[in-house]
Amino acid sequence: MTMVWLLAGLGLLLLLLAGDALVRGAVNLALRLGIPALIVSLTIVAFGTSAPELLISVQAVLKGVPGIAIGNVVGSNTANILLVLGFPAILSVLHTSGCNSRKSYRQMIAASLVFIALAFRGKFDLLSGVVLLSMLAYFLLHAVQDARLHRRSCCNGDLLEDEPEGADPDMPWWKIMLYLVLGLIGLPLGADLLIDSAETLARQFGVSESVIGLTLVALGTSLPELATTTMAALRRQADVAMGNVIGSNMFNLLAIIGIASLVGPLPVDPEFLRFDLWVMLGASALLVPFVYFRRDINRIWGLSLTVLYVTYILCVLTF
Repeated sequence: MTMVWLLAGLGLLLLLLAGDALVRGAVNLALRLGIPALIVSLTIVAFGTSAPELLISVQAVLKGVPGIAIGNVVGSNTANILLVLGFPAILSVLHTSGCNSRKSYRQMIAASLVFIALAFRGKFDLLSGVVLLSMLAYFLLHAVQDARLHRRSCCNGDLLEDEPEGADPDMPWWKIMLYLVLGLIGLPLGADLLIDSAETLARQFGVSESVIGLTLVALGTSLPELATTTMAALRRQADVAMGNVIGSNMFNLLAIIGIASLVGPLPVDPEFLRFDLWVMLGASALLVPFVYFRRDINRIWGLSLTVLYVTYILCVLTF
């Protein structure tokens, strides 16, 4: 059992490091090829940071354990709101009262409702994938248009753009290629290790693959968001924290399951329909006071959200 846990940890570490390497390589390659920084930020960076979850979902489908794929997405979205926003707020108040995230929040809720509706079909298949990816394309198009309008209004037509995460104008070509190679090799290797370990743990503890996906895999793949949000809270960048969570949740629902559905069908465990999907939606609804009524996520709210997440995990593992 010790070896299984070590392999699971190694797989997760490989996923996180390879995902970061892929983002750095892809961002700098795109900028060298003349792709605008705005487009890079909204597409390559967003997809790259979700690469670990995507590879896990694809590997889970190929290995015949789709419960891990769906559990990873549903569990990650729940963790992103309850834990990733809750725990950092205990350390430092998230001043979300100054954020304007209503539009992106409405898009996240719409994505959640469509995801749940498709889940009640009993499986995510080719049709589901087309619907989810079409929504993603629509939201990305609007995000690009909104960002360009915002830059024009702020800069009087000057379209100079901030460099996206991972950009390094002085990075040599050999280093860009090295990052890409490390990312492309490390991601599938890490996903393979983590999925195999998760299957073994599920058998050892007598729980379903869905439970492992909702807990171990989801929590592990939410660590980058937790680290980013914690730093944003300490730096008093609440807009970064809120945008990170909402954007991550939308990509989880639309991109990851959308792409995984094209690889193969993902049957939906009835337990998702009875409990976990509604917990995910309920957690999303808890953001209403912070999005619409300009409330800060203070330490009391942070503690409450964190306690709710721990309670949810205990319920998943117990029942």
